[in-house]
Amino acid sequence: MIKLLIVDDSALMRRQLNAIFQAEGDFEIRLARNGREAVEENLAFEPDVITLDINMPEMDGLTALSLLMAQRPVPVVMVSSLTEKGAMATLEALNLGAVDYIPKPGGTISLSMVEIEAEVIAKVRAAARARLKTARGLAARIRGEVSSSRPKTQVEPRRSTIRRAGTRGDGVVLIGVSTGGPRTLEDILPVLPADFPWPVLVAQHMPPSFTKPFAERMNGLCALEVSEVSRPTPVEPGHIYIGKGGADMVLARRVGKLTALPRPENPDFLWHPSVELLGRSALEHCDPANVIGVILTGMGHDGADSFAELKKRGARTIAESEETAVVFGMPAELIERGGANLVLPAERIADQIQIWVERS
Repeated sequence: MIKLLIVDDSALMRRQLNAIFQAEGDFEIRLARNGREAVEENLAFEPDVITLDINMPEMDGLTALSLLMAQRPVPVVMVSSLTEKGAMATLEALNLGAVDYIPKPGGTISLSMVEIEAEVIAKVRAAARARLKTARGLAARIRGEVSSSRPKTQVEPRRSTIRRAGTRGDGVVLIGVSTGGPRTLEDILPVLPADFPWPVLVAQHMPPSFTKPFAERMNGLCALEVSEVSRPTPVEPGHIYIGKGGADMVLARRVGKLTALPRPENPDFLWHPSVELLGRSALEHCDPANVIGVILTGMGHDGADSFAELKKRGARTIAESEETAVVFGMPAELIERGGANLVLPAERIADQIQIWVERS
């Protein structure tokens, strides 16, 4: 049995989530109405996984999350609204140690959880097996001192010996990631120096309202410029491009220039922005010898086929290792297909990317 604690101030939401998981037959469930009760039940019930609402009276979800992680760390799936404010709070929660999030399809009090029932079940089951990452800024959060983002001016210029790309054509780094991605990307992207000579394209599975706040948050943490791809964008050195949620990001040639394009979600693919489609577009428009592909934490197999084909044609690829992956699904699929040159923990990936670029 999986011990699940459902935390939400809405009686309706508690009933809906309780019914979804009771029907599964292998969940032992308790309910809590606010963050204070969540903290108490975490110690008394000792759940394997928690769903935690963000907006609650008496003690909000972020405060509760900080205390949960300090007292008895447990996989937490946040339940948030599909608003920019909800997205910013969710990103802070992921930074504090939450594993994943469930976006309410109908707003703060959703009447249509049945629309995402399969997603909810999959995310909670995956979270129950997930590897917890150390929460950043936890002590400061408990003191009420942490901010959800930092201004760009706080990023110190990094020294680098990386030389500029030469005559081998366009170089590009592709990163595919899902569950646990925002926190994992903070171990990688801020390490890249301001003079990094290749553009970086990131397909992170996220809903439409989340990717812009996520890009803005990462822009405050990175020496490189970070932006959401919401229109055709020529890719340039010194930039990180985040695929827009609710769309797929692909590479194309426009007047001979490598360009990132947002495309409507392709219904033939399960996850969006699609890592698989990004990889296929690189196969079509890039010299694989000038491609570095990275598959990070996440459920499923998105990107495994195209990234394995990229490696077969001469690209260099990395799969995040099981020791750091929150969910060892996507990296494991790449490894199983023989598509990974290297299997590395998250904290070593940025250095390896730089080594490969130096040798290009």
